[in-house]
Amino acid sequence: MILVTPSWLADHLNDPNVRIADVRWYLFEKDKFGREEYARGHIPGAVFVDVDTDLAAHGATGPGRHPLPAPEHFAAAMRRAGISPATHVVAYDDRGGAVAARLWWLLRYCGHANVSLLDGGIGQWVAERRALETTPRVYAPGTFVAQPHPEMVVDKPRVNALRTDPRALVLDVRLGERYRGELEPIDPVAGHIPGAQNAPLAGNYLGATDFRFRAPAELRARFAALGAERAASIVPYCGSGINACAGVFALNLAGFENVLLYEGSWSDWSRDPSLPVATGAEP
Repeated sequence: MILVTPSWLADHLNDPNVRIADVRWYLFEKDKFGREEYARGHIPGAVFVDVDTDLAAHGATGPGRHPLPAPEHFAAAMRRAGISPATHVVAYDDRGGAVAARLWWLLRYCGHANVSLLDGGIGQWVAERRALETTPRVYAPGTFVAQPHPEMVVDKPRVNALRTDPRALVLDVRLGERYRGELEPIDPVAGHIPGAQNAPLAGNYLGATDFRFRAPAELRARFAALGAERAASIVPYCGSGINACAGVFALNLAGFENVLLYEGSWSDWSRDPSLPVATGAEP
């Protein structure tokens, strides 16, 4: 069960084996901060998990702007959140899981399969007139232990090989404008990895402001049209590896399990002048 509804979560708010994680984080909204939004109101019982300090080795040497945290660092953050091997973690944000999926992916990468996203996130929770709280939650430390699965990740040389492999599908989940090279607000070069198809995250949701996921069959048809059913390996990437995890999630929801994360994503690729860059609407 990788996706749960607000109704399901409301029924499990007092379940000691369920831990709710608020993973709100903002890249472009310079006046918004996840921890402050959490303090203004969060789902009852939720702990705050910080993308920069808990879910990435931010500022450290590594591929891209948000390299994966060291397993022991991530494990310590999960133990502080009160997570143990038997805990069912439910992660949410206010962007349809575009950020919260990073926690979902990292837990699975570290061997913890019992993790879900909240369908529609906190926005759907509020739309259903469910209560929020402002009191921070602190729990007794958990006993989480990380058991990494490095086979779930690909690096720059591997992506460079896969992009021309007819048995692979590289998916750019960024906005079309960034894929086409019409704008690039963060990284040094605009464009996309040659051979990559564009599958913006917005296409996975019911609407522009309705961040609930489309039915699995609809998602499968979307990705199949891009070649997913023919691919032995599917590699989503984004700007720095955060939103790409939401691409992995949507593909899993659609029934694709042969999905690998390009950790460094465009922030890694675009900094290497020896690598090719494509612009325009075609792969």
